Amino acid sequence: MNGRRLPRGRTADLAAAIIALALTPAAPAFALSTDKDQPIEVEADSAELDDVKNVSIYRGNVIVTQGSIRMTGDLMTVYQTDSDDLDHLIIEGRPATYKQLPDESPIYDEAEALRMEYHELKNKVILISRAVVRQEGLRFSGDRIEYDTELSKVKAWSKPPATPDDGSATDEQPRERVKIIIKKKDDQAPQ
Repeated sequence: MNGRRLPRGRTADLAAAIIALALTPAAPAFALSTDKDQPIEVEADSAELDDVKNVSIYRGNVIVTQGSIRMTGDLMTVYQTDSDDLDHLIIEGRPATYKQLPDESPIYDEAEALRMEYHELKNKVILISRAVVRQEGLRFSGDRIEYDTELSKVKAWSKPPATPDDGSATDEQPRERVKIIIKKKDDQAPQ
């Protein structure tokens, strides 16, 4: 990056984006309350800033940490508005991963997908392609999972079946489906 430091506004916007993305991966969960107070560290093989286009790109073994939050990917792109506010952030990988330890839980919340997007202005986190979310006692997967951070709503979609190159559909190709697994609690008392 030619020895250049991130401009002050950009650092704050990146921090806000990473915090928001990490706090809201796909279902209502509460992150460690101390994570937001921890420093944010971004590591990558390379980084570049384009002040004209308001884009920051981090390439190669991207690792973002803040407290118990850890996100990884091959490429992270941060887009900002003309007023230097965060517009959206995209992290891609094989897969891109996220994990965070919620308050009062010894088990990390985890998510993965080939592409993770955080749209601050739309209050949305989107996991695309081979999306999986694991939280204590819950696992769900689909081709696309969207989480509305304002309304705490989750939507998941399956991928339509592949069609032959000639466009004809066949009954032999099963449709991929959304899958949700709810783990039964061992300590539940009979009712």
